[in-house]
Amino acid sequence: MQWGTEEQQQRFLAPILSGEELWCQGFSEPEAGSDLASLKTRAVRDGDEWVVTGQKVWTSIAQFSRRCMLVARTDPESVKHRGLTYFALDMRSPGVTVRPLRQITGEPEFNELFLEEVRIPDADVVGPVGGGWKVALTTLANERSGLGFYNQVEMRQKLDRLIAELRVSNQLSDPLIRAELAELHVRTEILRLTAYRVLASIEKYGQPGPEGSLTKWMWSETNQRLMQFATEALGLATLAKSDFWSYELLRSRGNTIEGGTTEILKNIVAERVLGLPKGR
Repeated sequence: MQWGTEEQQQRFLAPILSGEELWCQGFSEPEAGSDLASLKTRAVRDGDEWVVTGQKVWTSIAQFSRRCMLVARTDPESVKHRGLTYFALDMRSPGVTVRPLRQITGEPEFNELFLEEVRIPDADVVGPVGGGWKVALTTLANERSGLGFYNQVEMRQKLDRLIAELRVSNQLSDPLIRAELAELHVRTEILRLTAYRVLASIEKYGQPGPEGSLTKWMWSETNQRLMQFATEALGLATLAKSDFWSYELLRSRGNTIEGGTTEILKNIVAERVLGLPKGR
């Protein structure tokens, strides 16, 4: 919507909006996670195409995706933040291999993505050649603000479910349990209101600001706290049931890593929201 050509918008946006197509992000690499700008996947121009070779990792839903928002290095001589280009990779292209990674939950939500001389037409470059870093930052800003708005709804549902189960087991009279539930309720409300502030900013300016990182940071730590408390309050026996709570507890361990680590998000909030000096 922000960086694509009119032709790309006509071609891509409708099937994404309808859910006809799922897309994944080809960002992180084995040696380029939080330091995304150090990525090594190479794209070399060959006529009106680009030949891409490299590896990506932690690529969510890649095994189901029609396209991949791929960031690759097109100018190896430039400073690492420069010389990157953003592609809309067709996942059915020859040379694309997806290898699922099974998590602690037992599900292969993430994947390794191998690219062996994959050809991408020039028409599938999103934004300017060499300007992929800014396009990637736009993607990440929208991802984090969107996650914050979605996850505050999900967290409220989980908290309400926990309260209902504790009511059935007659534990709501316990003052320690009531105090923790009150704290989690306040945190969930703060997250909801902050998510609405981010939405209002998007409606006003047309794009999310760095405050979207705050909602993702708040959600990840609060969700982990909620899952830990639920397990303790309902009893460790719930872990042996392989039920809703045991799955959510295991899945929550990745919250402070996925979508930007908490450490990176704190830096973004410190520098771009509070105006503090850079730590390095």
